Amino acid sequence: MNATPGLLGPAEIRGLATELDVRPTKKLGQNFVHDANTVRRIVDLAEVTEADTVLEVGPGLGSLTLGLLATGADVVAVEIDPVLAARLPRTVKAHAPASAERLTVLEADALRMRAADLRAVPPGKLVANLPYNVAVPVVLHLLAELPSLRGGLVMVQTEVADRMAAGPGSRVYGVPSVKLAWYGSAKKVAAVPRAVFWPVPNVDSALVSFTRGSSPEGVERDAVFRVVDAAFSQRRKTLRAALSGWAGSAERAGELLAAAGVDPKARGEQLDVTDFARIAAASAAREE
Repeated sequence: MNATPGLLGPAEIRGLATELDVRPTKKLGQNFVHDANTVRRIVDLAEVTEADTVLEVGPGLGSLTLGLLATGADVVAVEIDPVLAARLPRTVKAHAPASAERLTVLEADALRMRAADLRAVPPGKLVANLPYNVAVPVVLHLLAELPSLRGGLVMVQTEVADRMAAGPGSRVYGVPSVKLAWYGSAKKVAAVPRAVFWPVPNVDSALVSFTRGSSPEGVERDAVFRVVDAAFSQRRKTLRAALSGWAGSAERAGELLAAAGVDPKARGEQLDVTDFARIAAASAAREE
């Protein structure tokens, strides 16, 4: 049995999986955390308190859910797997009965969630072990859809963590970096060993914290994101060339870049989110 009261250990994880006939799948990105120290570390780094309402995506068998509830926080757990979603409340009642009333479970796809789905319990933080294959889309979608989210901490594949937290000029700086920067700041805060998961993944993991900030003003997010997508679609080309399709021609792209105060010979990986916002604003101004 797990020596840490209220949290799940390897024996409990495997027991639940056997009971539910759960066979972790790559399609759903299921790798369950079975190490209590890792759970405590995630909760501590996320700075969760009893005043928080936490959104957890992909709670799985409930390891992190129990750790979050142990702080006194309210937890809204979004689980796409109907079997796991149905079992989670019972797991919490068995291991932390006093916390059961602070748990809300939604059987849903996080990528399809809307603010109205969480109107009754608007979360302030996102804390989750995210499926590797949809980590960035989930974070971006939830930040766009839930203005109540002030920030959070997510566990993702190390390469994804590096891209999320990268700044201009970095070798891995790209679309995820810029789009996340639209909403605020991100930082890679810790590595997570493979051995704390069941089954053991064939990739390394890391924790990324993010804090919502002020987005660039005077321009629509979608317009900026279209510029970002175009700029990084051909990384080795200058912005004048890379944005030619978006602008209609290389000549017009050069004109818009000049109007935005951006060197047409620069490349997308040299620009920050405010630079991309100026380019989008310059395009909008020309169309008026």
